[in-house]
Amino acid sequence: MDYSEFNDEVDGLYRGEYAGLPIARLRPPDAPMPAADRTAWRISVNVYNPKETFEEHFARFLDTVDVGVVKAIIIGGWGEAYQEDSGVPVRLLVENAARFPALRSLFFGAMPQEECEISWIRQSDVTPLLEAFPLLERFEVRGGSELELRPIRHESLKILRFETGGLPAAVARGVGDSDFPALEYLELWLGTEDYGGDTTVEALEPILSGERLPTLKHLGLQDSEIQDEIASAVASAPVVARLESLSLSMGVLGDEGAEALLSGQPLTHLERLDLHHHFLTDPMIERVETAFAGSGVRLDLSDRQDPDEGDRYVAVAE
Repeated sequence: MDYSEFNDEVDGLYRGEYAGLPIARLRPPDAPMPAADRTAWRISVNVYNPKETFEEHFARFLDTVDVGVVKAIIIGGWGEAYQEDSGVPVRLLVENAARFPALRSLFFGAMPQEECEISWIRQSDVTPLLEAFPLLERFEVRGGSELELRPIRHESLKILRFETGGLPAAVARGVGDSDFPALEYLELWLGTEDYGGDTTVEALEPILSGERLPTLKHLGLQDSEIQDEIASAVASAPVVARLESLSLSMGVLGDEGAEALLSGQPLTHLERLDLHHHFLTDPMIERVETAFAGSGVRLDLSDRQDPDEGDRYVAVAE
């Protein structure tokens, strides 16, 4: 996979694909079922007034699908996710991990806005999922409320993403203190303090050092209200030299942060630099474009916000 264009692939989740596979749900008993190993299975119940509990639905999934060959699972709504945390689906997956020897991709909490706002999704400690699936290569989580991640060593994980409107600092530290020798793609949506996003630059330092991320190719520190501070830290971060793509998008990046990037270590080795949703002035946009002209770096400065806006805002919060 070209990780510099990975966000295009991520968007496929909302076009009916995940991990390169078409998404399907359980069908009525008499309906034909797709091949279990050629499908990304969405396991979810209605957020509002579900007809069955998540536990009942999961049991039916185990009884209906050849789970031994399932490669990709999407956990959607587990009921009223704004009231019930994710403890039940975590427990069910962990208890039945041995029945999923082929599982390589897991998206946990994939609920669209109309089902549950991202910052209303109540998560829990997701570390047991990584412990139970040592061969997992791709792990993505949506929702930061009550989210926990303890430091762990995982030999197989290549892609790790947290989509939140507010990432707890403890989760960022959990990532930085973990050993991920195979990790190639790391993306964190940091969000705002209003929704629990208390991650600081200091909490990100172990990630920026890159000491435990020897194979990292893409780093995304996104959707932050301290995007200028993060850009300043990234400008001298050791991990950057080995990256192929970097994203500081979706946040409140302004001229101060862009100046730090231009004054810091060279970034022209990157294949892609994503700064979309920013608050740069016209002169700074021109300077950034000039700095990367002819370098081969695919520069994304789209979705420019008004730099004179008094209250700057991140792309995803509530």
